[in-house]
Amino acid sequence: MREATGGPLVLDVRGRPGPPPLRFVRARDGGPPTLHQDDRPLTRARWHGDGCCRELRLRRLPGHRSPLPPLRAAWMRTADTDWRHRCARWLEDTPHGPLHDGRWSLTARASFAPGIWSADFVRDWPDTVLELLCGGGWHGVLPLRPLSPPDAPRVKAYRKHARDGTLAPVLLWWVSFLDGWLILDGHDRAVAALAEGTEPACTVLARLPDETEWRRTADAVAEGHAERMSRLSEHPAGPGTERQRAALERGYADALAALPYDESPTPLWPPADDA
Repeated sequence: MREATGGPLVLDVRGRPGPPPLRFVRARDGGPPTLHQDDRPLTRARWHGDGCCRELRLRRLPGHRSPLPPLRAAWMRTADTDWRHRCARWLEDTPHGPLHDGRWSLTARASFAPGIWSADFVRDWPDTVLELLCGGGWHGVLPLRPLSPPDAPRVKAYRKHARDGTLAPVLLWWVSFLDGWLILDGHDRAVAALAEGTEPACTVLARLPDETEWRRTADAVAEGHAERMSRLSEHPAGPGTERQRAALERGYADALAALPYDESPTPLWPPADDA
């Protein structure tokens, strides 16, 4: 089911209890989760250090299969394509994707914080080190296969689309424990856009909280808002107090409106022989 919203495209997935084909598997020994696709591991990892400044020493393994079909040039030249809906249909149909029961969002995103597609875009293969900092996380983009050189034939074809403004977006998956994104599809498109001096446009897949989760948070937000408004009522009446009251009301309304669409933690699944 697809929910109509004024922002992201929201998928309400039912009848897929999981585990999905593409999933993070919990480590038995307390180590970092590993990414699996079907019965194939796609990563190996270990923690280094402790406390707030830990490193994730990660090795990616070959074998990732994109959940999207090969993109046709004619699809990219269609001006009115809503790539969120195309990706939703492909993700619903693929045997290689991460969808399972729950709510998911697909969001069109054309800009990122400085450094995401430069310093924090992982170009090394297969090994890399991600610095996961308390309060900030890593916040980068991780490819799941080696990147092609900018002069590779497919990349050169995509670079022309980038110059023409018809390049299809990169499909990213937001992973909460990494505080970053995995490239599910569009490695060559990302290289092409960057080679042309622009950040790639993206469609971002993220897990959303179910209704029970976000309503529980909404109750806590409402309680905190009521306390702040009660304290404000003790202040002398006047223009300053009214401005504060209006600002609190706007902030409260914005917070409630965003809750159903805030990213939820990425689920970790048990190892296959523990399921």
